[in-house]
Amino acid sequence: MRILQVSAELFPLLKTGGLADVAGALPIALAAAGQEVRVLLPGFPAILAGVVDLAPVAELRAPRGDTSRLLFGRVQTTGAPDVPAYVIDAPALYDRPGNPYENADRQPYDDNHRRFALLGWAGAQLAQGLDTAWQPQVVHAHDWHAGLVPAYLAFAQRPAGPRVGSVFTVHNLAYQGVFAPWHFADLGLPGPAFQVNGLEYHGQLSFMKSGLYYADRLTTVSPTYAREIQTSEQGFGLDGLLRARNGVLTGILNAVDDQVWNPANDTLLADRFEARRMAGKALSKAALQRQLGLSELPDAPLFIVVSRLTEQKGLHLVLSGLDALLEQGGQLALLGGGDAWLEDAFRHRAVAMPQSVSVTIGYNESLAHQLFGAGDVTLVPSLFEPCGLTQMYGLKYGCLPLVRRVGGLADTVVDTTLEDMADGEATGFVFDRFEPGDYARAMRRAFALYRRPTDWKRVRATAMRRPVDWATAAAQYIAVYQQAIA
Repeated sequence: MRILQVSAELFPLLKTGGLADVAGALPIALAAAGQEVRVLLPGFPAILAGVVDLAPVAELRAPRGDTSRLLFGRVQTTGAPDVPAYVIDAPALYDRPGNPYENADRQPYDDNHRRFALLGWAGAQLAQGLDTAWQPQVVHAHDWHAGLVPAYLAFAQRPAGPRVGSVFTVHNLAYQGVFAPWHFADLGLPGPAFQVNGLEYHGQLSFMKSGLYYADRLTTVSPTYAREIQTSEQGFGLDGLLRARNGVLTGILNAVDDQVWNPANDTLLADRFEARRMAGKALSKAALQRQLGLSELPDAPLFIVVSRLTEQKGLHLVLSGLDALLEQGGQLALLGGGDAWLEDAFRHRAVAMPQSVSVTIGYNESLAHQLFGAGDVTLVPSLFEPCGLTQMYGLKYGCLPLVRRVGGLADTVVDTTLEDMADGEATGFVFDRFEPGDYARAMRRAFALYRRPTDWKRVRATAMRRPVDWATAAAQYIAVYQQAIA
């Protein structure tokens, strides 16, 4: 099957969150399953610099009149064949430093509707035969940035030949690509597209709604999240549409790229390790404590946070529970960036107690690996979480997740109840209500288990053996693609 994946990010070229990890790993897994996959990416500087052997394929003229070039090259991978990649070379829209979506003041670019309409337009043009040497049978669009692909396909004059199917994946429904209604004229879609059965969303435009309404099949990144987004609490105003389309909605749990996230061969760690040989984890912990200026205390449980710093991620719960964490002898190492007040609050705590709290603002892929390799507990107390990858990295690296029972966190972490420990199923610490008291009780369970080394090691070994492979997820996506084509 010929599959075109359309995404704004792709690891290792450009990453602002979990979308890039999925977009980077899924094509490799699909290719390993015998599928023919290509990706389409916007020509952000990091992407143009990272795709090798770029050559022109065609000229693109967007509906508004913007002209650009479609290039073709390949993304080099480790331990797998390179991924063929189309890149939209449009410097006026994409050649901007820093964050691909926001300016230096952390405000969305005023022309984001044009920037990502072009991505959707290019995806639809490829589906209609723009590249005479290769045409997909199905187009897989990821998140709101690619949400116009299904709309452009729905209103296109279909060429002769088999119909091209479309699949749209919701990675996070909270980010919807909503724009003012007067931008509709820039999109090149016919008038009927701007209605309640289309892009119209409370008088505005929603790229996310476009994907949800027009795609043949819908997926999201965990089974629990697929159910949650059909409720008013987590549907962000789109729950009615999702309930209406629940017959074509599938929750497919994300996985972990074993070539990138594997403590047995991770060269970014001070020492590698695996479930049967854990000495390297202790050495990695000591090395990270020295590197970050934390007290070198091997028996102090090290709690880590690798996250966007937003209230959605429950970081204010981490702040409110930090005194209790430190009083019980724990340490905290944080890597992330986001809301200014959270950045300032965590910085303040690190300055006050540098031997117990380390805070690194921003994102550093190498440090992220080192944190999971060294950490004992990874904190993911989210208000909502479509899937979450950090808890999966924690499982792989024996850094037991402490999570709220929501979305993909509920699908991947089993609480350390007595019965689940007896059954050999426990892998972490889970709480239900998004409240400091529930979070604090889960924290106490983590400390209690840590003080019982034999039980801790058994739970950690169970966590590290939990399958989080992409082969299973790829097989589920293939089934959805076949449905979309049919």
